[in-house]
Amino acid sequence: MNRINKKLQEDKRLLSIYFTAGYPNIEDTVPILKSLEEHGVDMVEIGLPFSDPLADGPTIQASSTHALQNGMTTQKLFEQLHGIRDMVSIPLLLMGYFNPILQYGVAAFCKRCQEVGIDGLIIPDLPLTEYKEHYQSIFEMHGLRNVFLITPQTSEARIREIDDASSGFIYMVSSASVTGAKSGFGEQQTSYFKRIEAMNLNHPQIVGFGISNAATFTAATRHAKGAIIGSAFIKMLTEKGVSGIPDFVNSIR
Repeated sequence: MNRINKKLQEDKRLLSIYFTAGYPNIEDTVPILKSLEEHGVDMVEIGLPFSDPLADGPTIQASSTHALQNGMTTQKLFEQLHGIRDMVSIPLLLMGYFNPILQYGVAAFCKRCQEVGIDGLIIPDLPLTEYKEHYQSIFEMHGLRNVFLITPQTSEARIREIDDASSGFIYMVSSASVTGAKSGFGEQQTSYFKRIEAMNLNHPQIVGFGISNAATFTAATRHAKGAIIGSAFIKMLTEKGVSGIPDFVNSIR
């Protein structure tokens, strides 16, 4: 069974962490992954740095720029992840934009993902129709779960179409804005969480965007299987580096 699906079956609210590969230092990828698992994180999204990250807020954009300046590339990341499954057992996903994957070659990219032990992909700018027509068979051949995003503006019909095409979890974007930490969720967002929960979808939802601390993690997971923390974690890495991971994770739950 795919590690993502196995993790989703656990009777707990899942904490997923996003970080940008090659940040703060180019060789931090493996130490970050090992520390996150050691301190109880359930799943990790490794960001592929890109020069034009449209959906990302300033914190993640800055980390992406810095990682590229450090020399991080897709090939370099795959080299770093070689042998990672001898050290880390939790689900790992790559999150990034489609252009670098297309440049690498979709089939070659998916093959390398399988070889190093990646479980899923999150590609915000890969349209559902394009995925189903051209790439779904390649993803499935290499055992990869493709994770689709929904927002408060996504129609019910579209959400159900995404649910039908999903094989892991659905990434529930908490708001229509770019990524970034928020102090809390308002009534409008809470109503959205409840509305999606009431749809009784076939695949669990994990909330992203705006999760930054124990309060927002708890609020998001009242109506979803888990939550993803990105910008707040990257800010911590900027200030404290890998050594700050234990205290950060412990502060969430």
